[in-house]
Amino acid sequence: MLTQIKDNQITFTDARFYIDRETGEYYPSATTILEAYPKPYALLQWMKEAGSKADEIRDAAGRRGSAVHQLTEDYDNGLECNLLGENGQPNYSMEEWAMFERYVDFTDALKPIHQLIEQQVLSPRLQFAGTIDRVCLINGKRYVLDIKTSNGVYNSYWLQVAAYQQALLKEAKVKTDGVAILWLNAKTRTKKDLQGVGWQLIVKEDTKKDWNLFRSVQKLWLAEHSEDKPKQFSYNLTHKK
Repeated sequence: MLTQIKDNQITFTDARFYIDRETGEYYPSATTILEAYPKPYALLQWMKEAGSKADEIRDAAGRRGSAVHQLTEDYDNGLECNLLGENGQPNYSMEEWAMFERYVDFTDALKPIHQLIEQQVLSPRLQFAGTIDRVCLINGKRYVLDIKTSNGVYNSYWLQVAAYQQALLKEAKVKTDGVAILWLNAKTRTKKDLQGVGWQLIVKEDTKKDWNLFRSVQKLWLAEHSEDKPKQFSYNLTHKK
């Protein structure tokens, strides 16, 4: 996360935290807090089998997710998204572009009306922060929507969006009817009400249990990380011998 550019230096803040520029206070991200949530047995087995390659595979999945998120953000902001660059070479992998095509299909099918796009929310009351992918109207109901490109839809995702829903209510007084996860790596092969080929919209309107569980995980995270502070990294903008 970019903090500032000053005196020939660019300074970045640890991405695990969000900083309130007005007060200087910092808050852990909801996803950082959820690192304390128990990992599924299947994931632990995969990490064991993947061994030294696990980090490499995880990082590649992170880059894929970032690329797809940027494409969807540009698309919803009315920008033209191109597979090929000016040199005729692909700007994205075929896997990334395929997931973006599924997002376009989702948009055409359900015609969501986006009210917030990639909205940061910091909650001094709840002591965490995050970036909400979308707040949108679908079939007349308002949802906090999170876009996922992972191989599965994991329980921790529901805690994440429930936390965003509460932060949005506390800090911006924005009420929503529920939360939703748009899974762009689904195994679906047919078109139905809330799904298409390769994508699925999963909706949950009762989030009380997930919110309470997030708060429990937050207490567990704070027990180990209450003294954590964001790290900062500074680099010179220019160099000359």
